[in-house]
Amino acid sequence: MSEHGDILISHGGLTYGGFISDVKMKQHIIMDCFKRLIEYANENGFKIIRYKCVPHIYHNQPAEEDRFALFACGAKLDAVDVSTYVNLTSPLKMPKGRKAQISRAKREGVVIEELTGLEDFKKFINLENEVLIQRHDAHAVHTGEELKLLHDRLPENIHLFAALKDGNLIAGTVVYEYEQVVHTQYMAANDEARIIGALDLAIAMVIEKYKNTKKWLDFGISTEHGKVYLNEGLCSQKEGFGGRTGVYEIWELKL
Repeated sequence: MSEHGDILISHGGLTYGGFISDVKMKQHIIMDCFKRLIEYANENGFKIIRYKCVPHIYHNQPAEEDRFALFACGAKLDAVDVSTYVNLTSPLKMPKGRKAQISRAKREGVVIEELTGLEDFKKFINLENEVLIQRHDAHAVHTGEELKLLHDRLPENIHLFAALKDGNLIAGTVVYEYEQVVHTQYMAANDEARIIGALDLAIAMVIEKYKNTKKWLDFGISTEHGKVYLNEGLCSQKEGFGGRTGVYEIWELKL
């Protein structure tokens, strides 16, 4: 949980993040957890609890006890963010246009490599920021140095897959690897890469790499976090890899 004035959030800096449980969790236990959470909030002057449910694809076992507990405590569903999931064990067919872009990238000499150097992460984040500033007037949450630090701490879980043309990084994706999910934390492509399908090739490679070891590819949200606004172009791009909508729920409990 993180504290924001008189609001308690799980977690204010993350897209999702609720109670973490193991196979011993039972419905009555999570009810007690919420009871204690509400007691803590009241004792410390909080007026609102905002709870972000963990999407089901990240569960190793069914684990939606928290949703019933929220309902039972009087919480209301406050926001729903749209993500796109690809079922790696049974993916939908890619449209012809997407396949054509992947083929074009190969003809143009684009190669996909996993990069691990500090300068690699810095170049990628610079590219990411160019795209974000141009299209959304925003910046990446992480710096290149921070991503490199995270990668070095979790080398088996954080990867940069770069699309290179003539040795230059023109597109790529940073993925976070979970037990049964691979999540695209960042995706970026310059103008040339968009024309020749370099990012399409990078994502196709990610799908190919993980199709036998993971159940899901999670592209992340295509909405403005917590707002009823859908970036239809971004969502359509993700759906073009054989994805369907999954949602991130945010519940609010007024004390």
